[in-house]
Amino acid sequence: MKTIRLENIKKQYGVGQATVMAIQDINVEIQSGEFVAIMGESGSGKSTLLSLLGALNTPTSGRYWVDSLDVYALDQDRRADFRRENLGFVFQSFHLVPYLSVLENVMLPMTIKKIPRKKKQELARQALARIGLEQKGDRLPNQLSGGEQERVAIARAVVNDPPILLADEPTGNLDSRNSREVMELLQSLNGRGITVIMVTHSPEWSGYANRILWISDGFLSRIDRNN
Repeated sequence: MKTIRLENIKKQYGVGQATVMAIQDINVEIQSGEFVAIMGESGSGKSTLLSLLGALNTPTSGRYWVDSLDVYALDQDRRADFRRENLGFVFQSFHLVPYLSVLENVMLPMTIKKIPRKKKQELARQALARIGLEQKGDRLPNQLSGGEQERVAIARAVVNDPPILLADEPTGNLDSRNSREVMELLQSLNGRGITVIMVTHSPEWSGYANRILWISDGFLSRIDRNN
C-alpha cells in the first residue's frame, strides 16, 4: 500500500521581484490504487506538481509523504532509490533510444539491477506482453507507430513493477484512436493495482480517472470525482 500525501507544498522560482510561485499551499491525499488526473490551463502548475510527486524537483516548503516516508527529507542517493523502487514515468515525448531495440529500451530501467541478462529480457518481454507488443521486441522505435512507441514507453515505466505511475500528457502527440488505446492501457494497469497520476489537458481523457485535481495559478482550486 502506497498512500501519497502532500502537506502545504509550495514551489517558488526566482528571487525578489522575479519570484514566481509555481505551486502554492497544495494539500491533497491520494490513496493506493487511485487513478487521478491533474488538469488546468497552460502554466497553471500541473507539470510542476507532477515533477514534485516524482521527486524530480525540490519544493520550496512543505512535505511529501509516501506512506510513512518523508520523501524530501531523503538525501539525493536515497531519493534516487525511492524513484527507482516506487515510481514509473511516462512523458509526452516517448524518450526511446533510437538505436536500441524495443526490448532493449524496455530493459533500460533494470540496467543497475544485479540479475542475469536473460532474466531482464524475460521481464521486458512480460512487460511488452502486457501492452500487446510482445511480437515487436526486435524492432527499432522508428519502425513503430506513435501509439506503439508510447505503449513501449509505458512498458518501460512498469517493467520494475512500480506501485505508482506518473504520466505527463501521455496522449499529447497522438491522434484520437491511439490516444484511446493508451488511455485504455493506463486504465488496465490501474485495474491491476497501480496508482496512476496523469497530467492532461483533455476533458475526454480525464474521464478515465477516479478524481480530477484542478490547478489554477498554482493553487488546488477544486477536486472532482468521476462516477
